[in-house]
Amino acid sequence: MNCKITPKPKIIAIIPARGGSKGVPQKNIRNLAEKPLIAYSIEAGTASKYIDMVAVSTEDQEITTISEKYGAEVVKRPDSLAQDDSPTIDAVFHVIESLNIQNEKLTIVVLLQPTSPLRNSQDIDSAIKLFLINDCDSVISVSEYQHSPYWAYKIDDKYLKPLFDNNYLKMRRQDLPKSYMPNGAIYISTVGFLQECKSFNSSRTLPYMMPAIRSVDIDTEFDFILAESIITMSNK
Repeated sequence: MNCKITPKPKIIAIIPARGGSKGVPQKNIRNLAEKPLIAYSIEAGTASKYIDMVAVSTEDQEITTISEKYGAEVVKRPDSLAQDDSPTIDAVFHVIESLNIQNEKLTIVVLLQPTSPLRNSQDIDSAIKLFLINDCDSVISVSEYQHSPYWAYKIDDKYLKPLFDNNYLKMRRQDLPKSYMPNGAIYISTVGFLQECKSFNSSRTLPYMMPAIRSVDIDTEFDFILAESIITMSNK
């Protein structure tokens, strides 16, 4: 009897890490609880039972040195792809080209942004499993909004106006529609889909749910303080 053997997909984690950062200078290598910020994502990626390679994309020598110390492969990013307005997806494609990936449909990319230090290897593995066992184009990690956007306002001609229908402002929080936001921690798709759509988003994107406590995205000094407090509390 002939048995069809399905080849095992190759799974590559890509961590995009520019040297320049205006909000928090040198944030990717700044110490968070006595460890460089980027180290958390590298360690989570290398601890995954699914990921075959962890590649850091950077133009910065200090990030290169630290990334190699923590066990990542480094793909040197050209300065033209490391500007403030450089799209992350372009850095992803540069890594794919640099690694000379041939079998696009059987190669899975797991994008791990270095600004999500509280996402762990169990999150990564659960998200990858979700992608592998479902019929979908991609998986993106999300967390539930802690403050409903349905109560949001905008300023219009100096006056507060509801961003959505005024009726939402009269509803109790528990009666509002549940809403979710990408937390920036995990993005998963195949190389083939990314090349076709130039994005991880599609109408067939599945959410991987993460709790707020592991969804801190480092963008400001306050985020650093919050993440460090959570790590310190967890260690105790």
